[in-house]
Amino acid sequence: MIGAASRQSLASLDEQVDSALRSAQDDALDGIARELYEVSTILAAQPQLRRMLSDMSTAPASRSDLAGRIFRGRVSDAAFGVVSAAVGLRWSGPWDLTDAFEIAADRVLLDLADRRGALDAVEDQLFRFGRIVDANDELRSHLDEETVPAQRRVQLLGSLLSGKADPVTIELLERTVRSGRKHSVALAVDGLLNEVAWRRQRATALVRSAVPLTDQQTARLAAVLRETYGRDIDVRVVIEPAVRGGLIVQVGDEVIDGSVAGRLAAARSALNYQ
Repeated sequence: MIGAASRQSLASLDEQVDSALRSAQDDALDGIARELYEVSTILAAQPQLRRMLSDMSTAPASRSDLAGRIFRGRVSDAAFGVVSAAVGLRWSGPWDLTDAFEIAADRVLLDLADRRGALDAVEDQLFRFGRIVDANDELRSHLDEETVPAQRRVQLLGSLLSGKADPVTIELLERTVRSGRKHSVALAVDGLLNEVAWRRQRATALVRSAVPLTDQQTARLAAVLRETYGRDIDVRVVIEPAVRGGLIVQVGDEVIDGSVAGRLAAARSALNYQ
């Protein structure tokens, strides 16, 4: 989503988000998140404003002044602090600034879950929902179909999750299907799980196996991955019979395919090449 040249700006924006969260009461966080989502929605709908607020040929103070004329008084002081800081940073392009507000809002909601002691539950619910979407082509198609009004897709989510998931989980997923920038719910869920891992200062390994792993096997795998990557790794196991045997381990963008299916595919490829 965010271009490489904008990652430093996003890291700087995190500091402003942290500052806003420290000074905000728990019951204000949901409102702050909604305001940041709304800012992103406005920029997505107004190309000229999006370009003006991210134009690097304009002085940062001028961009902040413009943001103040538009958003000050329309959003809370905490949310405006994030907006003002964001438009003063350097972004690769207008869409990166737009996406940054969605990411900031996601992080505010995750902080809300953390304060309520519900972050583990939210993480588990996101993971399980992501795997359900991965395994169900029809559901994935319904949720990702941009020609279907967002409200209908939100209603579908509600029918699946209402009363079964934490409110933060539901809001994060609703924002995902409402967003014009997230074209794949499954990929967006993976991004949210990465945000949770970032909060915990650890990574997540998605492990595909033909059979369930014992607790001892999972712990041993986590230890090997920790030694390999130099940080703690949360291991999430997905049962996929097509793997046949062995494991497929994904950490971030890196995939380690030690499965029987993978070795067979490699052998077939080698034979065809010869």
